[in-house]
Amino acid sequence: MRETRLLHSRPSEIENPTASGDKMQLPQTAEYALRAMAFLATATKGGAVRSKDLSVETGIPAHYLSKILRKLVLQGLLLSQKGHGGGFVLAREAQEITFIEILTSVGYRPEPDRCSFGWGGCDPDNPCPLHPAWSQLNESFWVWATKNTLANVTLSDRSTLDQLKFLRTSP
Repeated sequence: MRETRLLHSRPSEIENPTASGDKMQLPQTAEYALRAMAFLATATKGGAVRSKDLSVETGIPAHYLSKILRKLVLQGLLLSQKGHGGGFVLAREAQEITFIEILTSVGYRPEPDRCSFGWGGCDPDNPCPLHPAWSQLNESFWVWATKNTLANVTLSDRSTLDQLKFLRTSP
C-alpha cells in the first residue's frame, strides 16, 4: 500500500510524484473544462466544433460535456452557434482567457485561506504546522492559474495530438 510506504519511508526513498506518473488532481469537472477549452483553442481555426466531435476528440462523456459547455457559455467564455455549421467557439481571443476563469466558471474555487492541517483557518500570524508549505503550493497554483491563458496551449505537431488520443483511450 503506497500510503504505508510513504509513512515509513525516509525522505530520500519517497518517489517524486511527477516521476512516477502521478499528477496534481483537480476536480474532474475542472479538468474536463480545461481540456475542452484547450482543444477549442487549438482546433477552432476552421470554425465551430460540434459538441459530439468535441466529446470524441477529448474523451469527455457527451452528457457531462454538455453541462460543462453550458456553464462556459453562460460565463461568456464560449459562444454557441446553432444550425448547420454550428458548434462551439471561444468567445474571446485565447490570450484573453485565463485558466482561473475556466476553473471558476465550472465551480472550482481555490481556497487560499483554507487550513490543510484542519484548524479551519490559519494565517502567517497564527500558522498551523503545514502553513508555510501549503502557502507556497497555493501561491504557485494561483500564479499558474492567473498567468496562463489558452494562448499558452498549443498542439505544435501531430505527435502531440496522437498522445492526447492515446491518453483518452488508456485506462
